[in-house]
Amino acid sequence: MAAAPPLTPDETRRYGRHLVLKGFGGAAQQKLRASRMLVIGAGGLGSPAIAYLAAAGVGHLGIVDPDTVSLSNLQRQIVHNTAGIAENKAESAAAFAHSLNPHVTLEAHTTALTAENATSLFSAVDLVLDGSDNLLTRRTVAATAEAASIPLVSGAVSMFSGQVTVFAPHLGGPRHDALFSPDADDASLPSCELNGILGPVTGVIGTLMAMEAIKLVTGVGTPLIGRVLLYDGRDARFEEITY
Repeated sequence: MAAAPPLTPDETRRYGRHLVLKGFGGAAQQKLRASRMLVIGAGGLGSPAIAYLAAAGVGHLGIVDPDTVSLSNLQRQIVHNTAGIAENKAESAAAFAHSLNPHVTLEAHTTALTAENATSLFSAVDLVLDGSDNLLTRRTVAATAEAASIPLVSGAVSMFSGQVTVFAPHLGGPRHDALFSPDADDASLPSCELNGILGPVTGVIGTLMAMEAIKLVTGVGTPLIGRVLLYDGRDARFEEITY
């Protein structure tokens, strides 16, 4: 395999705090630059994940979202703005990411992820982040990622709390069904539309998702495989459970 081209002077300045970071450095930055990631949903969780992954220097970032930006999104979906209301979320998020870091190759997918197109969307990526808001999509994402033997970073939020984990059965971790019962349906889960969500909670969980993705592609640290990190915003507490 040919050696990766050296970082440009602009990239060296841009990622300078990574390059001097002990335990990360140039080797990890090159792995990040060579990585291809796919984010499902450019909403509350996808927004901070997209922002931090683009800023960090992911080489290729795909974004899947068929929805359009609405005024009620702007309380927490920080890659969109008032001028972008009625724009497609994937395209709006890609425009934000490009303005933040033009070195990242961006691909906006404006159709919904389905069982029919998931395999194609996942075929050329190293990792998937799921910020979708329904179990049908989540199960499709998990099944496709498992079949493709790629890690899945999964986050969820409700009201004042959230959680993040990594599904990677190909690395020996438990399957999606170990955490989300096959009998569960969306009616049994809390709805942000009905119950509300405090905006910064999505920022906490979304940035943790970006952190897990960076760890997985660079090999730095221990990912949340078989573990769920729980965040309670009201009491300012983190807890961890295994499954």
